[in-house]
Amino acid sequence: MHVAAPLIFKVLAWLIALAWLWKAITSAIGLRRVPDLTAPAHNRTPPNHPSITAIIPACNEEKNIGACLSSLLQQDYANLHLIAIDDRSTDNTGAILNALATQHPAKLTALHITELPTGWLGKTHAMAYAARHAISLHHPDYLLFTDADILFRPETLRLALAQSVATQADHFVLLPTTLIKSPGEGMLLSYLQVMSLWAVRTWRISDPKALRDAVGVGAFNLVRTPVYQQLGGFEALRMEIVEDLALGTRIKRQGFRQRIATGPGLVSVHWASGVSGILNGMTKNFFAIFRYNPALALLACLWTTFFCIAPAVFLALPQTRTPAILTLLSVALLYVLSSRQSKVSPWYAVFFPISAALIVCAMLHSMLTTLKQGGVTWRGTFYPLSELRKKTHLTSPQS
Repeated sequence: MHVAAPLIFKVLAWLIALAWLWKAITSAIGLRRVPDLTAPAHNRTPPNHPSITAIIPACNEEKNIGACLSSLLQQDYANLHLIAIDDRSTDNTGAILNALATQHPAKLTALHITELPTGWLGKTHAMAYAARHAISLHHPDYLLFTDADILFRPETLRLALAQSVATQADHFVLLPTTLIKSPGEGMLLSYLQVMSLWAVRTWRISDPKALRDAVGVGAFNLVRTPVYQQLGGFEALRMEIVEDLALGTRIKRQGFRQRIATGPGLVSVHWASGVSGILNGMTKNFFAIFRYNPALALLACLWTTFFCIAPAVFLALPQTRTPAILTLLSVALLYVLSSRQSKVSPWYAVFFPISAALIVCAMLHSMLTTLKQGGVTWRGTFYPLSELRKKTHLTSPQS
């Protein structure tokens, strides 16, 4: 037994090292194929100037909604309308929307929701309600679903729409740039960006055969209106907490053309304040990602422990030091690759195992809190776990 243990550790360390090396090499090659819309070659205007309506749901967003809408009102693309939805806010969000709509009546429509129907999450209901209004009022060629805390550069929608038209996209995602305001935020968010390369190979998004490589980002989901209608819109995703990913997965599984691009600074978001803000924000989402399945959540925690925390331990053991060094060098390369889009310093790779440990704690906390409460409270409404599980829609490609 004493002889077998070091051998098992050594084999495990090498398997982990080779997996990370493979991920680093394939990412280094693949990420080059993801277009960067800030490159001069992509500075264009879409032919025929298709119409677009941007939908911005807001619940108690008085600190952010003004800046968000101002950045959208300053877009250099003319054939654009905005619909902002005050979803049962108890602060000044509604008043801000009304003031801006009065100042820009030709561009901005403000809607207000005071009650949430049974069987809906607040955000999906707000977006479905606004989309119906947009289609009835403006008949747009494209719908853009975004969030109330997003900031857009003036050329963003023009460049994204031009790329979407050029690539015949049914669903187009522009990856946001995360604004970092503290070292803790940089440490956790850079880790999550690196780990996202395990979840989705962005360079395979456009491949219709790569069904597991689907993407949806709440900051920028641009969808052709006929495709949105054919899928049943957000009416078909009423109880999806991670609704952006659910939309993207549904689109990819139904065989529609999905495209993705980067564009550092074109779409910006400050995700949460500090380490505690990020971890608290994950309490609602993490268990939902695993479809409220404890076995899947625990498996993810175990995988993260072995692949992200164990290499730091292996570094201290002579028999596993070489593969541990290879692992950490591969991880560092992935941090460098991710930083090209995120603009977050790759030096946060130093905190890689610490970040992993915090994320494992967040996953466990999300699972245990949801199970203990028997559901999730979001935007002031409690949703029972039994109802959330019953209404999930990612389990079948035909759903």
